[in-house]
Amino acid sequence: MFGSEGQYDIFGNLIENQEEEFKTVKRELKELKDIIRYHADLYYNQDRPEISDYEYDKLMQRLKGLEEKYPSLITKESPTQKVIGKSKEIFKRVEHEIPMQSLQDVFSYEEVEAYIEKITSEYGKEIEFIVENKIDGLSISLEYVNGQFMRGSTRGDGIIGEEVTDNLKTLKEVPEKLKDNVTIELRGEVYFSNKQFEILNQIQEEHGKPLFANPRNAAAGTLRQISSELVKERNLSVFIFNVQKAENGLIFKTHSESLEFCKKQGLHVVDYSKVCKRKRTSYKCY
Repeated sequence: MFGSEGQYDIFGNLIENQEEEFKTVKRELKELKDIIRYHADLYYNQDRPEISDYEYDKLMQRLKGLEEKYPSLITKESPTQKVIGKSKEIFKRVEHEIPMQSLQDVFSYEEVEAYIEKITSEYGKEIEFIVENKIDGLSISLEYVNGQFMRGSTRGDGIIGEEVTDNLKTLKEVPEKLKDNVTIELRGEVYFSNKQFEILNQIQEEHGKPLFANPRNAAAGTLRQISSELVKERNLSVFIFNVQKAENGLIFKTHSESLEFCKKQGLHVVDYSKVCKRKRTSYKCY
């Protein structure tokens, strides 16, 4: 008989050559998890990566593939089962009421098509999609109460983040007061524009300091500084890409509707977005 992890005899034992393969996979899984945790710590917690985002994503993709083939080897501690990242002890911890999950990467058109097929099979072929630019930075939460900015925090591990309210207040694109007296939590991304990143590294070089590896880690390292003055000097940018929750009867029928609302409140949202609707056998964006 056969199982998801190989061929078994009538007593439920793996046949010898399959057992050897199973042991090899277990060893590779352990090595992959250790390597991913090491690089994730450098990336998320120390802001000094040693490999590119693409190389890291390929490691994660290999781990996911093996776990799909051998589901009994999936553990709660696997990097695929939790958001990697932790809070610095210098900041107050914030527990996110709505978990801030990570976004799923894809590497081919086939994976995009598979995603569309999955969604349309669950929700119907007339469903609309919104396509947006992705800017790589540090994910944050902004909480407004009656229109007043009350608290800002990092994603952390998705459940527990760091309060960085004072640092976020120094950003020009984070208004202290919205136009309407709404109570709302927003998810955004703090980042450096390419031009500002070049200026930052030029300043680092002039002062004999090490250069930042990439804009994402520079943004993460900057926002998590103790000095709000330093954060202000570096001129970070931010955009909003999701409404996490809203109170007092504020309801949005679509994601694009929520982005329009954020724009009217004086918030910076992603510069490019298109709503895609089904037209015969394909989707057209407007």
